[in-house]
Amino acid sequence: MTLGEIKELAEVGRPTVSNWRRRHSTFPLPAGGTESKPLFDAEDIARWLDERPVPDGEPGADGRLPTYGERFRQGLRLRRLVALKHEGENADRLITEALAVLAMDGEGKDTFPKYLPPELEPDLARTDPRVARVVRELAAELGTAGEAADAVLGLAGRLESDLAMDTTPAVVADLISTLVGSVAAGPGQPSVINLCAGTGELLFALDSIRGRGDIVAVEPDPLRRKLLTYRLWAHRASPVDICTHPDELDTLRLWEQREFEEDTTEAWGFPTADVVLADPPYAAGERDRDEDGPLGWALEAARRLNPEGRGYVVVPSWTLTRPRTVVPTAAVRMREELLKRDAVTAIVQLPRRIHPFRTGAEHALLVLRGDGTSRDEAGVLLVDADRIARRVGRTWPQHVAGLLRPGPGRPPVEEEAGYVPVAATGPRAEDLLDGRSVLPAHRLASAEEGLDHFAATVEARQNAFAVLPQLKQWIGDLGVRKRPDDESVWHIKVGGQLKAGQLKLLPGHRIRDEDIGDAGVPVIGREEMLGALPVGARRILLEDLAAYPQTVMTEQGDVFLLTEHGVRTLVDDAGGCVLLAPVQGLRITAYRKYLTGLAKEEPAHPASLWMRPHPLAQLLAAPRNQQRGSGSLVRRVSVRDMDLPQLPPDEVVELETVLIETDRHRAEVRRQLAALDTLAKRLAAGVADGDLSLRKRPRRE
Repeated sequence: MTLGEIKELAEVGRPTVSNWRRRHSTFPLPAGGTESKPLFDAEDIARWLDERPVPDGEPGADGRLPTYGERFRQGLRLRRLVALKHEGENADRLITEALAVLAMDGEGKDTFPKYLPPELEPDLARTDPRVARVVRELAAELGTAGEAADAVLGLAGRLESDLAMDTTPAVVADLISTLVGSVAAGPGQPSVINLCAGTGELLFALDSIRGRGDIVAVEPDPLRRKLLTYRLWAHRASPVDICTHPDELDTLRLWEQREFEEDTTEAWGFPTADVVLADPPYAAGERDRDEDGPLGWALEAARRLNPEGRGYVVVPSWTLTRPRTVVPTAAVRMREELLKRDAVTAIVQLPRRIHPFRTGAEHALLVLRGDGTSRDEAGVLLVDADRIARRVGRTWPQHVAGLLRPGPGRPPVEEEAGYVPVAATGPRAEDLLDGRSVLPAHRLASAEEGLDHFAATVEARQNAFAVLPQLKQWIGDLGVRKRPDDESVWHIKVGGQLKAGQLKLLPGHRIRDEDIGDAGVPVIGREEMLGALPVGARRILLEDLAAYPQTVMTEQGDVFLLTEHGVRTLVDDAGGCVLLAPVQGLRITAYRKYLTGLAKEEPAHPASLWMRPHPLAQLLAAPRNQQRGSGSLVRRVSVRDMDLPQLPPDEVVELETVLIETDRHRAEVRRQLAALDTLAKRLAAGVADGDLSLRKRPRRE
């Protein structure tokens, strides 16, 4: 086989294979071919790859990482199916034929024809003999028809089938399986309903579903319903029934009709269960007005729970972030209905890029409870599994499962997990029905864990005193005290202050590059906020700006914000700037009146200004707000979900005075550094061109 084929079967890039060959002397030598196109022995390659674990692979039950050799061998087994796809076969048709063969070779061969799935025999009659031969060889190699069916469905991505787009990630299915516990056949085992079952990822992640008649799947899509049926037959799990619509759960199944036709006192159908699972097909954020959106399935799951039951529903994160408006969207209304019914026990924000085929989408897991389950007085448990995954790596599912299991104990890190009440418990208390996002990253914030702010600030002051001797007097006069425990500080969301009119949000604008030059009013974009360009380097003429009538000019005291991958802020000391998206601005609405009073030599009382620009900028960029980011590709912090401490006006004045003076000293030090940098560059340039030579002047005695 060629290097390209090795790349495809090991699921790596072509440069990776070339690097393996160049850097490792143990890489197998070519078994044939030419120097420009060498051919390698497949078995030699497989043995060499067995020694190389997949760094981002999911560990097995024994904790061992999968190897590239296992990937390679799996790809080798399925290579002939991929080859048939390349010959022009339809991917979904190919998968259907393969699973039909395996269903018949599983439970189908021991079943009377009249009890077989209606479409199985016609699908078998249409099956390409080459497909039948390949999958039977695969089943013989793997040991069972069920394992071969799983392998074929795992091939959907390589076959470019749309089935891969809605497949539940294995790590999420395993997490839900851990939370559900054992469902193996036996007395007292929980009944299960799997809404939006797809091709059965959540069902088959459970420890054992064979021999169970109290497990029902619901799948509206005909293709996925057929494939799930064939997969169940391949696994010899045909007692699991499949419905087209949730309403069918309220009607009798065929075997129930025969069993209960003489006894009308028995409840018919399968309306509720002890465990309800759902992973609805992904819906983009623009569908937040759809009545049949993902949260509609969450409501259906809550309705289908037994009194002591538990539900687990995977939803896109946008369903949890939409704010309430004057006319709430369907997503917001359904979210609040779930919360008002006290049906939600936990919200788990799953790690970013968890879905291999939807890397730009974020997902969350809703943990639901039945009406008879005891309520936690503390509220709903919010878990930021994305933050946990960044701290602990691949073991994040075990940490999340430990937090969700009932029992005593406080979440280990407050920024990662915490309880938030559903309804307000006080005049300033936070609650989940306040109309804001309920995503854990937007709600969880606390003081930096294990940090003594007083000691850290004193140390920082001592360090500044040592390296800036010219500022000894100013640093020495900087008084810091530890706030007493009885002086509690309340925090309020920026969204609340926007709603109250204390702040005004200034949006960034999209302006064509050709309209931006070096003359006119300054524009503030990502480059200026990151320090890549000085403020004022880019400008736009007023006549060009007239083509953008929605543009809002900034005023003195406005605060610029860039909230991508953290929070960066800058105070506008002059006004008259134009903001380029994604930069936004915040305006203290009372600040213009304050400046007008100063101009008229009628200074306002400090209490009339609740916040000032420099304190606002620094408090917005504090670590407690930096951690609120969400988004798979670009981590953005929602301005409305940031919070600010409510400080006495006199303390705000003192803080502003210190921050302004700090900025002045920082600017002076930067000018000194810039002067030294310029001197070093000029000296080096002159010496490099042969025009200068340096000599040290003798020191005068």
